Amino acid sequence: MSRLVYVLNGPNLNLLGKRQPHIYGHETLADVERDCRALAEELGLQIRFHQSNREYELIDWIHEARETAAGIVINPAAFTHTSVAILDALNTFEGSVIEVHISNVHKREEFRHHSFVSKRADGVIAGFGTQGYLLGLRRVANLLDEKKDSA
Repeated sequence: MSRLVYVLNGPNLNLLGKRQPHIYGHETLADVERDCRALAEELGLQIRFHQSNREYELIDWIHEARETAAGIVINPAAFTHTSVAILDALNTFEGSVIEVHISNVHKREEFRHHSFVSKRADGVIAGFGTQGYLLGLRRVANLLDEKKDSA
């Protein structure tokens, strides 16, 4: 069974650590990737880590994951609230999907309270800072282990 997990990041996350650090913290996306790779190794996972400001690239990576991956950890950023296309792509993926948000979107503007992605996600992590990515990876690993044990 594949233990490959895609970690996908949406628009503006390339500015992590620089953009609104009072909301998103001081860690950069490179820091997040480093931490994810270290934890993935510990959990026996492989990861592909991507970021794009372009909706179609995220969709292409989700399509690619259909063929090879067991899970997706996704921070769709602003696409969370707008992208039916990302939801449709995720609905074609048979593995586990964990939605991650660095900030607690429910304490923010009203428009951020709605997520298209949540309609497909097996779990949603919000408000734990960049640790949310690590929680997401741990959850995917647990789901894979449960699947293996029940097989």
